[in-house]
Amino acid sequence: MPGLYFHIPFCRKACTYCDFHFSTAVRGREALLDAMEKELVLRARELGDAPVASIYFGGGTPSLLEPARIAALLQLARDLLRVQRDAEVTLEANPDDITPERLEQWKAMGITRLSLGTQSFRDDRLAWMGRAHNAGQALRSIALIARAGFTSWTIDLIYGLPGMTLPEWDEQLRIALDHGLPHLSAYALTVEPRTALAHQVKRGRVVPAGDEATAAQFDHLMARMKEAGLLHYEISNFGRPGHFSRHNSSYWEGAPYLGIGPAAHSFSGTTRRWNVANNARYTAAVEKGDVFSDSETLTAAQRTNELLLTGLRTHRGVQLDALPVDIRPRNEQRIVHYLSQGLAQLEDGRLVLTERGRHFADRIAMELFADP
Repeated sequence: MPGLYFHIPFCRKACTYCDFHFSTAVRGREALLDAMEKELVLRARELGDAPVASIYFGGGTPSLLEPARIAALLQLARDLLRVQRDAEVTLEANPDDITPERLEQWKAMGITRLSLGTQSFRDDRLAWMGRAHNAGQALRSIALIARAGFTSWTIDLIYGLPGMTLPEWDEQLRIALDHGLPHLSAYALTVEPRTALAHQVKRGRVVPAGDEATAAQFDHLMARMKEAGLLHYEISNFGRPGHFSRHNSSYWEGAPYLGIGPAAHSFSGTTRRWNVANNARYTAAVEKGDVFSDSETLTAAQRTNELLLTGLRTHRGVQLDALPVDIRPRNEQRIVHYLSQGLAQLEDGRLVLTERGRHFADRIAMELFADP
């Protein structure tokens, strides 16, 4: 079933490890939100009469918005689309935006799931990342979410940080588990181009964690989550039964989705579309009725390769005979090799990576790619 994604490109400050998101002046922010509402009205028919199973507010820090604006977007989506009564509605939030009043307002408007940008429970790490919150706020926000009655929520943690030891990483996981989290997203730090981190690495001010240390932390992550009863359902995601992200799962399975806002992507099942990233250009184009996006229609090979990249990251793997292009004839020896080396298993025609194989998910997927 299709999903709906609102990309809210507002942050208080730049982070060390991600692309720079800027905080738009209030007037520009309101104009941009008005443009997003207009875009939704213009494009709602792209989903046809299909029921919408998930709505996701993300991209920057949607929790910066006044609750009334979030509620207006959500109500507009319900007015224009066939949103299921039990649809998953997720809001990304920063710990410093969490208050009892806001939690009550979010819950009343229909937010069912919160994604908390915790990143770390250590003040020194948070300061290095350029985060606006501290460790105390992170822990307090988790307690407030639980007290408000949100049964589904998740936090983000980052490993593979410069100088991070296995005991430090274990401490981070222990704190998270001690607070009864139903879902965890854990990401290895990557050096993205044109970020503050990339600049620091280039100048030698920061030495990235080595592959061996990062791999050991990933192994420890898998072991600790398994021991705690959280299922490893995607490379970076762990959840208790009933708490998997429905929205993200639909991405990984290749379901259609509609993306609204600057830099938002959409997918119809065969065509991918992306909006202009610049806030001002997006707002002006939508208001004038000008073109504000580009698109491409995927070939069968491109679609196959996308399904391999996303599907092999999940616990369900890839149904080989359901791919648009049959990759088995040209990859028979490779698949036999993965099976014999304990990197993958075949389960009723599905190629599923083992714990060891998950270290090489992207490489294996690319080795199996269909010819263009």
